[in-house]
Amino acid sequence: MHQKPIETGSLEVICGSMFCGKTEELLRRLRRARIAKLSVIAFKPKIDNRYSKNMIVSHDKNSLDSIAVENTKTLFDMGSEYDVVGIDEAQFFSDDLLNTCKNLAKNKTRVIVAGLDTDYKGLPFGPMPLIMCESDYLDKLTAICMQCGKDATYTQRITKQTQQVVIGETDTYEARCRSCFNPPSV
Repeated sequence: MHQKPIETGSLEVICGSMFCGKTEELLRRLRRARIAKLSVIAFKPKIDNRYSKNMIVSHDKNSLDSIAVENTKTLFDMGSEYDVVGIDEAQFFSDDLLNTCKNLAKNKTRVIVAGLDTDYKGLPFGPMPLIMCESDYLDKLTAICMQCGKDATYTQRITKQTQQVVIGETDTYEARCRSCFNPPSV
């Protein structure tokens, strides 16, 4: 994999359950791009305000300046001027994120997207399934199951909230393996 797209852009996806290191991996790739002297910009959805309004922050408290946006048009308008565009928490964007990513890649931009592939019910989440299908590179990371210690690919909500989007951390979610995951019967 080239650091800078030679003739075309690319679309990389980092997905998995909560607590698997998606944001940490996104930050690592963006830092490496900066070391390679590429112009880099990072975005996150405005709804994600857990740690900071203007930074992407991992659960390990590593961070990088970012721009919180509400829509993908803003993301494209600003991102098209950069070599590398990072997008965190992609599941919170609308389905038109796919076209934005494809257009950025056509613009010779390296696009790196991180997000949950499934929600707390174990169902495909937001635009992530579509983006995963279109990706040039796809990494599905695993966490550690909080019940048994095996590889975890699911996000278990441990509160009674039933709306799809509930911003939270370890007080709201646990990583679970397939055997320990208990989807709600909502």
